Amino acid sequence: MVLLPLLVAASAPTPTPTVEVSITGLRNMKGQILVCLTANPKAFPDCSKDKGSVRMAVKAADTGDFLIHAPAAGTYAIAVVHDENGNNKMDLAIFLPREGFGFSRNPAIRMGPPKFQAASFVVAGEVRQTIRMKYML
Repeated sequence: MVLLPLLVAASAPTPTPTVEVSITGLRNMKGQILVCLTANPKAFPDCSKDKGSVRMAVKAADTGDFLIHAPAAGTYAIAVVHDENGNNKMDLAIFLPREGFGFSRNPAIRMGPPKFQAASFVVAGEVRQTIRMKYML
């Protein structure tokens, strides 16, 4: 009896879940877009409270299409700020944002930012989000 070696197919590495983002409605190409991708509803829209979030800055001129690599498949929400003066934060005038902002799924904005659920979407493989900027002032 001849024993043949058992061939085990190597599993292909799982691709990193990716979100292709396009920003529309910028009022100018100054500064940068601060991007926050989080799966934590309690840390939305301020990712600074989520150590597992993905935060990045993209030059305003490069926001036609860019990629965000999610840590894993799951439900996420994106918040963006048009940081026109490059100081790495949202500037306010009294209680209103002086700079533009936007969210995944473009939920209606009423008093304050939307809830995580209104902006959340499932990331598994590759997905696309087009975010429309809003300006209050």
